[in-house]
Amino acid sequence: MPERRDGGEPAGGREAAAGDRSGAGPGDAEPPADGPAAASGRAGAGAAPGEPAEGTVRQVSRIVLLDPDDRILLLHGFEPARPTETWWFTPGGGLEGTESHEEAARRELAEETGITDAVLGPVLWKRRCAFPFDGRRWEQDEWYYLGRTDRTVTDLGGQTELERRSVSGLRWWTSEELSASHETVYPTRLAELLRMLLVEGPPNAPVLLETERV
Repeated sequence: MPERRDGGEPAGGREAAAGDRSGAGPGDAEPPADGPAAASGRAGAGAAPGEPAEGTVRQVSRIVLLDPDDRILLLHGFEPARPTETWWFTPGGGLEGTESHEEAARRELAEETGITDAVLGPVLWKRRCAFPFDGRRWEQDEWYYLGRTDRTVTDLGGQTELERRSVSGLRWWTSEELSASHETVYPTRLAELLRMLLVEGPPNAPVLLETERV
């Protein structure tokens, strides 16, 4: 998970509901990956087993997961020490052991959402970010994969200990909802990037997003 702060962008407003989501109606999202939930090997007061030491650049895979109606799935994260400090972010997290970026993307998606049948497409974007979360500082290189799924029911049962205390739920968003929202979303410009993706299709090569440091 770790995923988070990189400036933030409004995202259209329903509250995240904890637990499973079918994603059809209103409501119902590392940081170190872009909000506090972006890493697999999530952050704690110190580096967890398998996590890079503080100051080391963490390799992260994230998924821009779309359903048949082109809605995007986001997790609703918060700072454990400050629960009112919230944001939305894409599923994903850090590579473990000898995993490839694609293998990490599939594992993280299954752990964080319960979705195991997603079809992964190309890497859409790459991003470097740095931010404080849960008592330490995170430095990350993130790859954002396109993913497609017919399944909209989600399951939080595979969450790690850190995710259980920093993720409150998930929600499927339409592009219009994301553009109209005033909630914080990572990566910055996600609403704009999603609009471009739906209109133009995946880029020929991964787009390098702005570096975000907080």
